[in-house]
Amino acid sequence: MNTLDDFNHAIQQRSPSALTLRNVIERRAFSFCANTNLAGNNPKAGSAQEESDPSLSSFLSTLIPVALVALAFITGFLILRRIYKRNYEPRTFLGSLREQERTTPLPNGLVNWFGTFSKIPDSFVLNHQSLDAFLLLRYLKVSSATCLVGCCITWPVLFPVNATGKAGEKQLNLLTFGNVVDKNRYYAHVFIAWIFLGFVFYMVARESIYYINLRQAYLLSPLYANRMSSRTVLFTSVPKAYLDEGILRRMFGKSLKNLWIANECEEIEKLVEERDKVAMKLEAAETKLIKLANTNRLKSMKKGGQNSEASGDANEANGESGSLAARWVPIKKRPTHHLKPLIGKKVDTINWCRSELERLIPKIDALQADYRAGKAEFIPSVFVEFFTQSEAQSAYQRLSHHHALHMAPRFIGVNPDEVIWKNLKINWASRVVRNIVCITLVILLIVFWSIPVGFVGILSNIKALITLAPFLNFLNKIPPQIFGIIQGLLPSVLLAVLMALLPIILRLMAKLSGAPSLSAVELRTQNFYFGFQIVQVFLVTTLTSAASASVTSILCKPTDAPSLLATNLPKASNFYISYFILQGLTISSGAVLGIAGLVLFRLLGKFLDSTPRKMYKRWSTLSALGWGTVFPVYTNLAVIAITYSIIAPLVLGFATIGLYLVYLAYRYNILFVTDSNIDTKGLVYPRALQQTTTGVYLAIVCLIGLFGIKAAPGPIALMVVFLIFIVLFHLSLNAALEPLLKFLPQSLEAEEQHLMANEEGTTTSSSAPNSSAGNNEKAGNLHNNVSSIDSPRKDLGPAPHKKPNLITKFLRPDIYTDYHTLRRLVPTGFAEIAYDPVVERDAYYHPAISSQTPLLWVPRDQMGVSRQECLHSGKVIPMTDEGAGFDEKGGLVWDHENARPPIWQEKIYY
Repeated sequence: MNTLDDFNHAIQQRSPSALTLRNVIERRAFSFCANTNLAGNNPKAGSAQEESDPSLSSFLSTLIPVALVALAFITGFLILRRIYKRNYEPRTFLGSLREQERTTPLPNGLVNWFGTFSKIPDSFVLNHQSLDAFLLLRYLKVSSATCLVGCCITWPVLFPVNATGKAGEKQLNLLTFGNVVDKNRYYAHVFIAWIFLGFVFYMVARESIYYINLRQAYLLSPLYANRMSSRTVLFTSVPKAYLDEGILRRMFGKSLKNLWIANECEEIEKLVEERDKVAMKLEAAETKLIKLANTNRLKSMKKGGQNSEASGDANEANGESGSLAARWVPIKKRPTHHLKPLIGKKVDTINWCRSELERLIPKIDALQADYRAGKAEFIPSVFVEFFTQSEAQSAYQRLSHHHALHMAPRFIGVNPDEVIWKNLKINWASRVVRNIVCITLVILLIVFWSIPVGFVGILSNIKALITLAPFLNFLNKIPPQIFGIIQGLLPSVLLAVLMALLPIILRLMAKLSGAPSLSAVELRTQNFYFGFQIVQVFLVTTLTSAASASVTSILCKPTDAPSLLATNLPKASNFYISYFILQGLTISSGAVLGIAGLVLFRLLGKFLDSTPRKMYKRWSTLSALGWGTVFPVYTNLAVIAITYSIIAPLVLGFATIGLYLVYLAYRYNILFVTDSNIDTKGLVYPRALQQTTTGVYLAIVCLIGLFGIKAAPGPIALMVVFLIFIVLFHLSLNAALEPLLKFLPQSLEAEEQHLMANEEGTTTSSSAPNSSAGNNEKAGNLHNNVSSIDSPRKDLGPAPHKKPNLITKFLRPDIYTDYHTLRRLVPTGFAEIAYDPVVERDAYYHPAISSQTPLLWVPRDQMGVSRQECLHSGKVIPMTDEGAGFDEKGGLVWDHENARPPIWQEKIYY
């Protein structure tokens, strides 16, 4: 995940963490008051209840400024999206994307694009980007819909029950569980909990079935089934005796097409890194020389001097290296550098780089040939490619070795670009130890994260700290300006840095645990980050909020602790009302505005992009979402809403709106702005669904605890029975669905081949009319274009069942969202799956083995300097000056219209 994504997550997490810190300080203050007898005899004196009771006025004081900020963000977005297309609609035109990956542009007005945007189906994402992105949108939409249904279930019953509970609560607290005194009324909470929490589990089961059918349709479609990765299995922890091509071919038989035994590549990897570093240094030096010559030419022209328009003919270009540049650049001004920082020998950069590349390139070529010939040390991992996806699935599902943990774990569908090559050398024993150590470290990190965050919280309220600790009075001598910065700005910056570091640390732990691919790292990070969200963002905040609201009264009268906590725990939900407002308004509007990304793109591009390559990479590279840290944030929101659904049903309403606004923000960004660099094949979705059930268990446990505090045995018994039922249902559901989440069934593989054979005739006969219709549609509106791409495919014939009504479709996902239905949404003809022989040969070699000498790209000038430099440097390394040059002011430019410069490489769909 890139730095901007980490920064956004830091902003998202700041509020709950800051609240927790504030509560810690409040508790210490309350303790101080109790010890000095400031609380008096009143059990509520000094409590936070009267001062910070989240009444309607405090709710409005949160809503109004947040709404104003969101309005400003949206206004800025509506204006800026018309001006900066590269930042707000790059997926509509970037040449680095294939035509079928692009999104059709929206109208360019302020608001006239709303209707067109709303008509684009979510399946457009499935057809044009990735399964993961499509399922993120589905998760947000389903979560919002679940909360909406929760409102319909809980509000008509629990609002009247709570509001007339006669506990004396006021305003928003009137609608919570804490306002109920009569124990018989708790049966309403019990049976509503049965209905809504049971509905949540039904949604989890339903969406799991939907995902399984969609995954099967996606993975068995020609778009994916013909890819090399779908036919390749990665075996890790392979015994040394099996690192032999002959043995492996005998083991897998005639179904084996190709194999790559991973190598120890430390030596060649260092050489390739050095070669690429020197090559980029040469490119930067050549660009600097050419730019300096052009700048001096422009200065000469202003002074009335000579103007060399393309003066360098072929003979001059063949002259001595640097002779043309010497006309405009003195030798002392040529690019130079020290071989060692400051103290090293000073050398001419261009000449030194050429001599280094003359040494490195032949050496690397020879080593690469040796590695391909098998003349290198092997490490315990093997990529095995089979002729068909069915054969690969059979090998993946079969036990490969007679010893435990050998040739395991196995992975299928691994993209070569996602492989973490250093982790392939890990054997089974080291993997076990790494897993234990990393999981332990993550647990400790989650548990003790409050310590560094607590320190930041102390900085935010130094004056209160000085009151509690008089020996710190010397801090009052600090000048007010500096004191204000320390107490105001510094905590915010430190907290943002801490929250930005957290995803980086968790991903590092996932890599160190031995995950062999980036997708495996994201899945493990998803688990780690969700644990952090639940413990630190939800549980710690909730418990400390409830405790701080009653700590003084508990100190004054400890025997009232259970009843006070039971009263104040529901009130903690009011913070999450503000949290959902923040997420739904500020975070979602800030996500579409992307002001940080816009500013960094413009500023960094202006000051750091000194070569055409850097300019092109910044222009063509889209920001990507890190699935492992995006899903847990919103899974936690769903968990919070479900947990408080019975205790404080009002939370569900704000969760519905908040999650839907977040869905709209991500929908726009996924369609028009972001890209997907890591493909988990949608596995983040069922994992998020499983994590959502945490909210159900927390809700049940909280209700049992609250009933216990209120001494209501009947409701307790009913909730315990429901808990047992939910646990048994959950275990049964997972046992039934887990194999389908990992493997592809042979029954569908055979059926898919039969269906494809039957459909070929239909497709052929309808191709001509479709072609002419396509030409007519080009003149139509965007909605027609989108519909033609993303509506169910006409070539598949009629649907396998009658069109159901809404209720029937919802209750029977096994029929109406089955494999045959969902395969109609999966794209065909997205990209031609064919591989160059060299690409196929080198696919699963370490990148250092298959790495080609890079093509250098410099700007073309009018004096012929670039042509001479390309000619002389080209004797050592390929270099071109096509597609880049200078404008009238001497600024560096490249051909945006062509959009595919000499260094462009077509994306390979492994």
